[in-house]
Amino acid sequence: MSSLRWGIISTADIGMAKVTPAIQRAERCEVVAIASRSRDRAAAAAAELGIPRAYGSYPELLADDDVDAVYIPLPNDRHAEWTIKAAAAGKHVLCEKPLAMSSAQANEMARACASAGVKLAEAFMYRHHPSWVETVRLVDEGAIGRLQAVQSFFSYYNDDPANIRNRVEHGGGAIMDIGCYCINLSRMLFAAEPTRVEAVVRRDPEMGIDIVSSAILEFPGGGQSSFTCSIRAESYQRVHIFGTTGRIEIEIPFNIPPDRETRVFITSGGDPPEAPATRTLTFPPADQYSIQASLFARAVLEDTPVPVPAGDAVANLKVIETILET
Repeated sequence: MSSLRWGIISTADIGMAKVTPAIQRAERCEVVAIASRSRDRAAAAAAELGIPRAYGSYPELLADDDVDAVYIPLPNDRHAEWTIKAAAAGKHVLCEKPLAMSSAQANEMARACASAGVKLAEAFMYRHHPSWVETVRLVDEGAIGRLQAVQSFFSYYNDDPANIRNRVEHGGGAIMDIGCYCINLSRMLFAAEPTRVEAVVRRDPEMGIDIVSSAILEFPGGGQSSFTCSIRAESYQRVHIFGTTGRIEIEIPFNIPPDRETRVFITSGGDPPEAPATRTLTFPPADQYSIQASLFARAVLEDTPVPVPAGDAVANLKVIETILET
């Protein structure tokens, strides 16, 4: 097999606008089928994106022997069902984040994929962008001394009650949708799980989902991460990383544009705050979704581990659960 043949389960917006076209451009990847609960919608999506086959149900796609792997951008509450069914059909799975509605559910998905001998990965695309790969390398190599604290903010405005991100039953809310990034990057940078989690959560009185949430995570050795996420605030995102001898600021940490340069600022020394010694790392345009697909394809085609194991998704959900229990 020279390329990984993908099927897309759902015509969800993120898949149509970003991920599926990126998979089509990725190395060693080919999108051969797309499915929807509506045959007409699937056909329209296939025509729009130039996909050879369209199916009017997800089981039909899973029965296609020419599909090696599936990408699942379904609502959060449907991730487990279709990941487990895909595994049973012998398909490798790249599933949108968060992987499941709970850590227990994510464990079940991981076990099902392991038993079926297929790969499973959570689609945290940002981790694979060159700007983040370099940032993690710099932190690990001590470019800012010993890591002390991470601060992040992620927000956008959405008050549409019909939107799945505002529906409790679909796994909506700020923490599940975007706070998961702040948790994930903190665990990645500290290379550990938090030993203590404190949070303040504000919920919409009618919708029940959290709309503004802040948390502090304490890590082994005393390191701390703090973040705020909101789906009722102006769109904004930023990450600040502080060490004993310097700091790093990531200008666009999550929704990184595929067609523009991105920048990371490293400050170490100088005369802060008036004249800090800051240098700018500039990264050429890169599509994090294409990189994600290429890395997943390589893992399948060469039978090597996926870049981030499914256990990482389980651990991330455990922190999410702790916060939402507040």
